[in-house]
Amino acid sequence: MAENSNAGEAKRLLLAVGPGILMAGAAIGVSHLVQATRAGADYGFSLLWLLILAVLSKYPFMEFGPRFAAATGNNLVTGYRQMGSYAYWIYVAITVGTMFIIQAAVTVVTAGLAEQLFNLGLSPVIWSAAILVVCIALLFLGHYPVLDFTMKFIISVLTICTVIAVIMALAATTTNPVATPTPPSYWNRAGISFAIAFMGWMPIPLDASIWHSIWTGERTQQTHYRPTLKEANFDFNLGYLSAGFIGLLFFLLGALVMFGSGESFSNNSVEFSVQVIKLYSQTLGEWSVPVISVAALVTMFSTTLAVTDAYPRVMSALWRERQEQLSEDKSKTVIYRLSLLVIPGVALLILIFLAGQAFTVLIDFASGLSFLAAPILGWFNLKLVSGKWMPKEARPRKPYRYFSWLCLIWLVVFTLIWFYWQFFS
Repeated sequence: MAENSNAGEAKRLLLAVGPGILMAGAAIGVSHLVQATRAGADYGFSLLWLLILAVLSKYPFMEFGPRFAAATGNNLVTGYRQMGSYAYWIYVAITVGTMFIIQAAVTVVTAGLAEQLFNLGLSPVIWSAAILVVCIALLFLGHYPVLDFTMKFIISVLTICTVIAVIMALAATTTNPVATPTPPSYWNRAGISFAIAFMGWMPIPLDASIWHSIWTGERTQQTHYRPTLKEANFDFNLGYLSAGFIGLLFFLLGALVMFGSGESFSNNSVEFSVQVIKLYSQTLGEWSVPVISVAALVTMFSTTLAVTDAYPRVMSALWRERQEQLSEDKSKTVIYRLSLLVIPGVALLILIFLAGQAFTVLIDFASGLSFLAAPILGWFNLKLVSGKWMPKEARPRKPYRYFSWLCLIWLVVFTLIWFYWQFFS
């Protein structure tokens, strides 16, 4: 009987696992390949505390997404509408104000990796257009589950290679110690701006709590099994902590290999991608370049695909909350497919408009927007899971709520610091 019970529990847990891995796939992209590596390369180990703090301070608000979905069967968009029109419309404004920039940012990084691998001489805009067309086609045709499996495999390969690269870099530093330069100060306008951008997407934007709650509902429809709070929490921790750990690996790689070397990352997306790949070849050897190039490209492509899927789902959920008289299937299909064309289209126009501009400026701007929205979304999530909209038995306990309030206070304080440095310093 015990064996049957354990087998049944394991089967139910497997049914629950999915949205967290999808979240990790969306996370392990720009925040890791670009922002975490730049943080280590430009500032050494001096921003390590900020990476850890970013992961910790976002944890409760990200966890509230699957918690709410598992406890109520609804996503956070529905929860915001239940809280009141103010929450719903503020979230609409945040989403519309960031989704095109974020779509453009993740796509142009993928474009840089594609050109680095294939070397066809195509511009980032042309590569971005091709990548978005492929993403739209895959999502229209419904072939995402196949890519989802491939994405998990490639991310695993990338993680293993990154672990090996960090270990070898540590060994090289131990056996051949060199004078470590003093890290530059980040208590200036440029440093604070980068710190905000770094925290904005490390390990993932707080917007992803809404994505995760929607994906949890989609997983429930797919498996016809609604996970318990414990199972939803396991799935979340698996994805979120994996994303944080891999972010740490990229940070260490930048700090160990590039910091103090006299090199700095390029503002061109293609050249930046070449430099990232060289980080691996310097520690693993030239043999690793093709393997890592493919793994990095597929990883970023999976991120682009996840974002391309996430925002149309969000727009569909937002529309359904305002058009309850329409059937769910009809509104979901029409709005999802329309958004699937419009959002990437506007993102491509942004890339065309910014052609020739520094792509790191676009990345910093997009991730900075995400961070500035984080305190608002964090407060919404905390209020939602602590209030009448949540079953009492599923609400976070007092110690966890106190921790959540501390995290929220930190997000607000750091945002105020950014405003001070931008406008008064």
